[in-house]
Amino acid sequence: MTTTVEPTPAPAPPRPARRRRRTDGRLRGVLGRLTELVLVLLVVSFGTFALVSLMDVDPAVSILGEGYAAEDYEKVREDLGLNDPMLVRYFDWLGGALTGDLGRSVIPPYHDVVDRILGALPVSVELAALGMGMALLFSIPLAMWSAFHAGGRVDRFVSAGTFAVLSLPSFLVGLLVILVFSNTLGWFPRAEWSRLSEGLGDNLYHAFLPALTIALAETAMFTRILRNDLIGTLQEDFILAAKAKGMGTVHVLFSDALRPSSFSLITLMGISLGRLIGSTVIVEYLFALPGMGTLVIGAANTGDYVTVQGAVLVIAVIYVVTNALIDISYGYLDPRVRRSHV
Repeated sequence: MTTTVEPTPAPAPPRPARRRRRTDGRLRGVLGRLTELVLVLLVVSFGTFALVSLMDVDPAVSILGEGYAAEDYEKVREDLGLNDPMLVRYFDWLGGALTGDLGRSVIPPYHDVVDRILGALPVSVELAALGMGMALLFSIPLAMWSAFHAGGRVDRFVSAGTFAVLSLPSFLVGLLVILVFSNTLGWFPRAEWSRLSEGLGDNLYHAFLPALTIALAETAMFTRILRNDLIGTLQEDFILAAKAKGMGTVHVLFSDALRPSSFSLITLMGISLGRLIGSTVIVEYLFALPGMGTLVIGAANTGDYVTVQGAVLVIAVIYVVTNALIDISYGYLDPRVRRSHV
């Protein structure tokens, strides 16, 4: 009698190989994002150079002033290389930028552009970071409170409040903040700035009002985005299961619902951070702050195109890099993105 031997099934692939494939997929995704980042930065740098070069300002006139002979203006243009083709000037400028040399301002006092940016950038970065931090402290509890009472009085009150804040222009919000906290209550100064080197306490004391002005508008946007995502998350089965197990409301909101609801908020934070570093011109003007917005506007008004090019490039690089990092972080925050690379 013949005995049939059943074939032995092939063993399942070892788990380490699966982890290696997952790691390789993530690495390829990161390298792809970095390649896109380099290409975007090249496009941004050329756009910055081209747009500033098209300014309706003659640098030679800005440097010498009016009333000089045409030969004098032509000599200045020749010395600055302004008569060279645009691509030649762009690659010369880009080569210097890659080595940390953004040129010298063409308007007295003739400072290095990098030095001027290093003096203004910390002010704008600090204001943006403080404003974002305050906005998160305000918006997360408000969004949770509103989403948990969706459709109720609390939700309607929060929605109306955020809509009202978004309807107000930033200069009006700043004026109201100054009127209440500086002119009426006298708690904070209006037009003074203290750098971190002079003490953390003094620095935060002088930065509070401008940061609050920024935070109010960001709070309204963050609250509306997070509230909408939380309402959807709170209807998911795993949230209902957590409630059925007797988990408290605070535990469910913070431990179970917040993380899967925060991806739109994280995206908005990345966009807002890059935008705020260069777009706080009105806030800086109201509070007389020496930030990047003030630097760009002042340089544009005087025809200092070299400073405008350098400052706009730095702002654009921060914006693009910040959003690229947010995009890459999705692969580690969202399991759905992680699985797509396996």
